[in-house]
Amino acid sequence: MTNSLYPHGSHRSPLPPAAPPRDGVPSPHPRPHRPAPAAAPAPARTAEPKPKQRDAFFDNAKYLAIVFVAMGHSWEPLTDGSRAAEALYMVVYTFHMPAFIIISGYFSRSFDASPKKLMRLITGVAVPYVLFEVAYTFFKRTAGGDPDYPISLLDPWYLTWFLVALFVWRLTTPIWKIVRWPLPLAVAIAVLASVSPDIGDDLDLQRVLQFLPFFVLGLCLKPEHFQLVRRREVRILAVPVMLCGLALAYWAGPRMTSAWFYHRDSAQELGAPWWAGVVMTLALFGCSIVLTACFFAWVPGRKMWFTALGAGTLYGYLLHGFLAKGSRFWGWFDAAWVHTPWGQIVVTVAAASVITVLCTPPVQRMFRWAMEPKMEWAFRRDAAELARQRQRA
Repeated sequence: MTNSLYPHGSHRSPLPPAAPPRDGVPSPHPRPHRPAPAAAPAPARTAEPKPKQRDAFFDNAKYLAIVFVAMGHSWEPLTDGSRAAEALYMVVYTFHMPAFIIISGYFSRSFDASPKKLMRLITGVAVPYVLFEVAYTFFKRTAGGDPDYPISLLDPWYLTWFLVALFVWRLTTPIWKIVRWPLPLAVAIAVLASVSPDIGDDLDLQRVLQFLPFFVLGLCLKPEHFQLVRRREVRILAVPVMLCGLALAYWAGPRMTSAWFYHRDSAQELGAPWWAGVVMTLALFGCSIVLTACFFAWVPGRKMWFTALGAGTLYGYLLHGFLAKGSRFWGWFDAAWVHTPWGQIVVTVAAASVITVLCTPPVQRMFRWAMEPKMEWAFRRDAAELARQRQRA
């Protein structure tokens, strides 16, 4: 019986020998190539992260804004006898702090109330507030001739209100990120504050609330918005707009009080009816946005000789307060020549020069212990960070 698998019997004819492979054609069953085991690769070195480069535009804007702050403080004693000085004073006060606050809000977008951000908020804002509030108090007691002036951390004196406001604004940043209409809500809060005389002076809450819309606006802005106002046509348009603002301020100077621009009092406290607070808050907010846009339009975007000073604007802001108040205490503006046109120019140049010096790196190094203390001893170490440090070691 034949095998069904091999119909010709159980013996198969041998297969022909395999043909040798042609050039370039592999054999039908090549032996797999097994490479020699390679040595274990050395662990890749972790590249150190490069420090984040600062944007020259924002550093330029902060420096120029703080220069206008110092010049505005130097013009205040000159406004009584000069209508032109009063007009300049009003225009500068319309945009210098709003510009500074908008930038502060823009750079607070990443605040998420994480431990690291909270520590930075305490060391960079709360601690300087306490130190400078105490320092200003002793300065007023000695140079100001008020030996009984009390130390009160709830009643900011002169420039320290901004640190209180920045602390409160930044803490509320997560709230403004989740609400649907943050800017209209902030404007509504500012309007309500302007008609609420019972808020009081604790923590200068009137300023905190009335300047709040500018901080929230900074939180809402994106880089393309700043590019929008820096276009050539906007720069050209900014010139007549600013001139119109000066003309309007020259007309309004004798007809209104400049206290509206400080945003530290309600309408009733300024002797106006409550509805005037609503009108003035909305009108000044609109004017401030327009003039701030004009200011940003003319801020250079390239690196300038003063760009590096933008990192020290808070130093200049707080330190120049001693000279700004001291000039009043010591009667520097009592001289008649100061109130002449040439005297006003000298005062303006001096204010710009002093604030420039106070923003320089040597001054920053000298006062970093007060403005940017590390205070690692005051905070608990993060367990995850400690574990990462042990792994790197």
